[in-house]
Amino acid sequence: MNKILLVIGREYTTRVQKKSFLMTTLLVPIVIIGFYAAIIAIAISGSDEKQRIAVLDQSHLFDSSLLKNNEEISFTMIEKENPVAFIKKYKKLGYQAFLHIDHTGKADSLEFILHSEAAASLQTMNTIEKNINDALRKKTLLANGIDPKAFDKIDQMVKVQNLLESKEGAKKSVAGISYAVSFGCGILIYMMMIVYGTQVMRGVTEEKTNRIAEVVVSSVKPFQLMMGKIIGIGAVGLTQFLIWLVLILGMQMAIPVLFPDLLQQINQAGVQSEENMTMAATVLQGMSALPIGKIVFFFLFYFLGGYLTYASLFAAVGSVVSEDQQEAQQLVFPILMPIIVGFVIMTKAINDPDSSLAVFGSIFPLTSPIVMMGRITYQIPLGQLALSMILLVGSFLFFTWLTGKIYRIGILMYGKKPSWKEMIKWAFSK
Repeated sequence: MNKILLVIGREYTTRVQKKSFLMTTLLVPIVIIGFYAAIIAIAISGSDEKQRIAVLDQSHLFDSSLLKNNEEISFTMIEKENPVAFIKKYKKLGYQAFLHIDHTGKADSLEFILHSEAAASLQTMNTIEKNINDALRKKTLLANGIDPKAFDKIDQMVKVQNLLESKEGAKKSVAGISYAVSFGCGILIYMMMIVYGTQVMRGVTEEKTNRIAEVVVSSVKPFQLMMGKIIGIGAVGLTQFLIWLVLILGMQMAIPVLFPDLLQQINQAGVQSEENMTMAATVLQGMSALPIGKIVFFFLFYFLGGYLTYASLFAAVGSVVSEDQQEAQQLVFPILMPIIVGFVIMTKAINDPDSSLAVFGSIFPLTSPIVMMGRITYQIPLGQLALSMILLVGSFLFFTWLTGKIYRIGILMYGKKPSWKEMIKWAFSK
């Protein structure tokens, strides 16, 4: 046990002291927060220049009160103009585009043509079409003696609130937040298992190629060396993740202090309901309804269980390959397949957490670390959770024992390129 601890300490300290570790640990949160702030700033920023659009209505169905102006587009009704002549001079009069409305010749049929020198943006076209549709609806309602305001009250979309009953009382659930948390946890474990599993494989391959392993195994058993590398690199990953979590939360809390005007703009632009609830308040409300302690506990458990299971397999591959990267990719592909399948099942489990496929994926140990995260914000039967956790721990112990036998032979073998068939023979040989 002492030798395993020495290997863990060596792997941990050498990797934590690297400049690449420090750079990625510090830069990743900054980049994430930077993108987050940029997305918010772009989302709430308005257009630099207000577009002026001239409207020539030869159908005589519209007036200035029906076409609504906003911060980005203003409509101006043009009277007593010939459309052919006006096309040649609307730019000189300061208009960016010219909307011509006329009858097509068929009964109750109109033609809408937007003239402009450059292609109109999708947002501009959507705004114009929405204005025209709203104006036509309003005019139709008035023509039939219906008050448009009264009709709008009837026409409002129904919003169903989801209250979660608990010992602390009812909490308002936000489906989008649950979806985002589940997907985020799943994709984090998906990425971290691949990234840190690959690091284990490369670390073993480098020591084998540089002949360091020959020196180390003279005083440490191959199994002890493998376990030390797996746990040491896993501890590095866990440390990096915890530092990211603290830095991201710290910088996110610092945004309102550093940019108070930005927060005010977000609050003004984030009105989403009749109660004038801002987007930030909606997110906080959705987060408060989630079992954060449960999510963090199971995230750490399934990350560690999934990492240890797959890291042992990656270590086995690293012990049998040399500098040939193509050979390594061929041997790694069967290991990556269950991870990819787990990610695919997780995307379905988020939307349908009680489906037979989601239940199977969250119990099967090779996919459960990812799929279970897709169901974690929902109510999962205790029996399924217990079975999933027991099978994951059991698979880790089994694969560690199995790959340890491959590792002890492969780490000292040079020149030969074994296949998975030969590696399995080594695993079950006495």
